Amino acid sequence: MILSPTQWAAVICVVGMSLGQVLFKVSANSLNASGSIFAPRTFIILAATFGVYALVSVGWVWVLRKAHLGEVFPFYSLAYILVPLASYYLFDERFSNGYLLGVVLIIAGLLLCGRG
Repeated sequence: MILSPTQWAAVICVVGMSLGQVLFKVSANSLNASGSIFAPRTFIILAATFGVYALVSVGWVWVLRKAHLGEVFPFYSLAYILVPLASYYLFDERFSNGYLLGVVLIIAGLLLCGRG
């Protein structure tokens, strides 16, 4: 499956969205530690998260100008793989075998969408 430049842009947007989710978790952890959203570290991380989402949103609109939503939206499901992988490695979160099976099914679904 060879991706078009627009599809690659969609993948980059999904990676950015996934990064945003990880940064939201880092923000939440910082908020738990500081007790205030206005603590410098917490505020900076949260502002960076909003910045990432703003950039990704602009990128996603660009993607949607070039492609049908139905063509690129399946790439969004990559976030259901990337975010848990990041949370496993960065936050030591664990997942059940059923969850892992679900990830395999998502990958299979993406492959099927790509062939259609």
